[in-house]
Amino acid sequence: MKYYFYLDETGDHGLSFVDQNFPLFLLAGCLFDENELMKMEAEIGEFKIEFFGTTEVILHSREIRKCEGAFQILFDIEKKKKFYYRLNEIMKKRKFTIIGSGVNKDRHIKKYGKGAKDPYVISLAFIIERLIFYLDKVDNNAIVDIRIEKRGKREDQQLLDQYNTILDTGTYFVSSDRIKRRIESFESFYKKDNINGLQVADLCAYPLARHVLNSEEPYIPFEIIKDKIYCDNLGKYDGYGLKIFP
Repeated sequence: MKYYFYLDETGDHGLSFVDQNFPLFLLAGCLFDENELMKMEAEIGEFKIEFFGTTEVILHSREIRKCEGAFQILFDIEKKKKFYYRLNEIMKKRKFTIIGSGVNKDRHIKKYGKGAKDPYVISLAFIIERLIFYLDKVDNNAIVDIRIEKRGKREDQQLLDQYNTILDTGTYFVSSDRIKRRIESFESFYKKDNINGLQVADLCAYPLARHVLNSEEPYIPFEIIKDKIYCDNLGKYDGYGLKIFP
């Protein structure tokens, strides 16, 4: 079976500044098999046409929450209710697996000081480890394409360099050969490329972060997706499909 793994981020990965209201950097990955990916893309296309009359609108969590751009239609309360109901139905119905990893920058800096590593680098290594663990568990012959959103020429090159390092050396728990056997490609796309899988990852990233920062406060978007997080045999996702460092 061929799989597709879409990665998006929330929060700032830089260590020169920590927003005390949001001290977390988090990467969220959504894994689809090729059949579910086709179904998801068709449903999101229909959803976009229903609300915007076109498939060209890009679903972006921040703009949706703030009713910006094309999402100004959500100032209409009845339309907003219908929009969220339909979107939540798609997110619940479609079968995909979420793997998230993040770094609490405040604790990271206090613990490691000048030796603190880039949160993006740490999160990527954790996520690739858990992606391999999951694929080993569900399909011995699975191969996967990883797709991410472009961030900037310098940042994209740094990320590619880090990915290649992981590919060449492996991680603490996963060998290089084991990673190479699973991952077929690692590609980046512009937001304007309108990749629905990346938009789903974007819609998952913020709810995961909200849950990490305040797990006691109920948050409907997290409740919608929490059962999709990779977990152990007892249903525990902390440390498995949701790894926060340190």
